[in-house]
Amino acid sequence: MALHILFVLFSHVLLTQVVEGNTDDFDCVDIYKQPAFQHPLLKHHKIQEIFYPDENLDRKGQYKTNYQSCPKGKVPILKQRNGTKSVHLDTVEYPGQHFATIETVLDGSIYRGAEANISLHSLTLQNNQFSKSQIWLENGPRNELNSIQVGWGVHPRLYGDTHTRFTIYWTADGYKNSGCYNIQCPGFVIVTRIPWIGIAFPRTSIYGDKKSFTFTPQVFQDGLSGNWGLKIFNEVIGYWPKELFTHLNDGASLIRFGGNTFMSPDGISPPMGNGHFPVIDFQKSSFFLHVKVRNSNYQLLDIEDRETRRYSDSFQCYRLSYWGYAKSNGVSFSFGGPGGDCGT
Repeated sequence: MALHILFVLFSHVLLTQVVEGNTDDFDCVDIYKQPAFQHPLLKHHKIQEIFYPDENLDRKGQYKTNYQSCPKGKVPILKQRNGTKSVHLDTVEYPGQHFATIETVLDGSIYRGAEANISLHSLTLQNNQFSKSQIWLENGPRNELNSIQVGWGVHPRLYGDTHTRFTIYWTADGYKNSGCYNIQCPGFVIVTRIPWIGIAFPRTSIYGDKKSFTFTPQVFQDGLSGNWGLKIFNEVIGYWPKELFTHLNDGASLIRFGGNTFMSPDGISPPMGNGHFPVIDFQKSSFFLHVKVRNSNYQLLDIEDRETRRYSDSFQCYRLSYWGYAKSNGVSFSFGGPGGDCGT
């Protein structure tokens, strides 16, 4: 993997990342001219510092990075090559989707964040399919649902390729008129100079190999501003301003961890996770380790068994095995499957 900076006309800067023969270009734009500030509620928004609590508890995962960055005062924006902005909705109710997840029970609890150590895998998909491993943080009734989603995805229709990429998503009205993947619409504010949003991971886990590649996305509500921050690789890379939301401003009422797929027009669903059914051997499974939530007091805690329910909607295609708490891995589970004719 190599990352090059090319200086072109005037002050415009282009970052070019090459991963396994795939080239991604990131434009370096003025931090106040990024897409977020085109949102009508953010026209007068000022960049805010977001502080991740409990720095001593930070988990970087096993991923090492040495990416170069944009100049000071500029942020990286992925240039779409062959993908499209017109992509299917990302909601449980949308036909053709399947899930294998654990989620908190709706008992009135409020959460201020979530994080987990997620294994990375390469998958082969058809153009209209997607397969993702991610964390959801949600609040509000179905038609007003506020949702933040963070993880990795293989999404040919979005990106124009089948690389495993760092992917985020948000909506503020139940997927009707607001929200999008990454920064395809105004909303998420980038504060990092390193190109993370939409980046292709240069290394992924190999079935049966002793070395697993993972990363740890951390989503948290800032106690002072109320904004929702996003941190990976020991850096706060941006945030969703509180102005975007109506219900998440009060915290998340539901947190979900796991896998999500969407089928192709011929009714065939893609593989999930690493494409294999889960087993207790993490070298042969896709997995989440150190599954944690922040409670209403912003304390980072292992998710408790009594607070969760397991969900898998197509046993012949996808499964989930919950392992509970162990000292070495925290709360963990394995999930995934080959896909196929899984129904709608």
